[in-house]
Amino acid sequence: MTAARQDVSDARRIVVKIGSSSLTTAAGGLDADRVDALVDVLVKQDGRQIVLVSSGAIAAGLAPLGLTGRPRDLARQQAAASVGQGLLLARYTASFARYGRRVGQVLLTTTDTSRRAHYRNAYRTLDQLFAMGAVPVVNENDTVATDEIRFGDNDRLAALVAHLVKADLLVLLSDVDGLYDGDPARPTSSRVPEVTGPGDLAGIELGRAGRAGVGTGGMVTKVEAAGIANEAGIPVVLTAASQVADALSGAATGTYFRPTGRRATGRLLWLAHASVPRGAVVLDAGAVRAVTERGGSLLPAGITGVIGEFVAGEPIELRDESGRAIARGLVNFDARELPRLLGRSTRELARELGPDYEREVIHRDDLVLLRA
Repeated sequence: MTAARQDVSDARRIVVKIGSSSLTTAAGGLDADRVDALVDVLVKQDGRQIVLVSSGAIAAGLAPLGLTGRPRDLARQQAAASVGQGLLLARYTASFARYGRRVGQVLLTTTDTSRRAHYRNAYRTLDQLFAMGAVPVVNENDTVATDEIRFGDNDRLAALVAHLVKADLLVLLSDVDGLYDGDPARPTSSRVPEVTGPGDLAGIELGRAGRAGVGTGGMVTKVEAAGIANEAGIPVVLTAASQVADALSGAATGTYFRPTGRRATGRLLWLAHASVPRGAVVLDAGAVRAVTERGGSLLPAGITGVIGEFVAGEPIELRDESGRAIARGLVNFDARELPRLLGRSTRELARELGPDYEREVIHRDDLVLLRA
């Protein structure tokens, strides 16, 4: 074990993500042997708490519904997920039961985790499962998620769950044994043993499609997920599912992504990376400075325009006068309410419209700055 991976072997709370291609047969159904092999390793992590983020619901539902491949349309994807999620959880339940371990299913959408109350509830559920000795099995709620409220892939979901549960480590399991500087099938390509920051990724080709054709991710989504986790102060190991035991032990397998930021708190990482803006507001120069430099809330006096249709509680973008998105936040007013509030102080609005209007358009606790 290298010194750089001491944080891997020391990790106590770990999120392990496995993709569809690592769980299914060539025909698209669940491979019981692969599931058992993964569980055999996870149950032997004495003194550690494991969250398993597992893809495979849609893939598991293909064969029972007579589908030969992953559907393109959302409705049939949701139908496949509805059938497959039960099969997936039943397989995990049976596999962990061999060791007397229980599992608990946790299905999430972005709405469950970008809003304050929902975020706290998700954390409490996962924490209570730990306390009761159950293994949380997390997946996106594909049966109800629409394009507007999807995480998009379980790699990103896993990174955000790692942040949510204050994990010490994220392990991303794939059908390849790490990040390569080119196509892994080419003999000239080499595995990248460690990534210390974005500069190490310059010039590296990242493939998008999984070879099995049953997942949504690829190396692009895994590297992006590693970046999200690293930004929150969480180390990441990316390797093949067959090498999960070595990865968890701190051995020099796969690719190790070194944390680049300090451990984040709160749910703002979710707001930045998991929410889809439903509209936008345009800020004058003074409001931009108040939000970006002074950590202030967004008040109606600093807004010059409203874009799109949204309702209170939804995520929207904050844009400067050039149209550049500078922040994202959960808005306290409907889009149709805002035009008559623009450019006016909250005190003036309270006198004219009532005390409900003496509040921020977006409170600073519901606002996250975006990278330039």
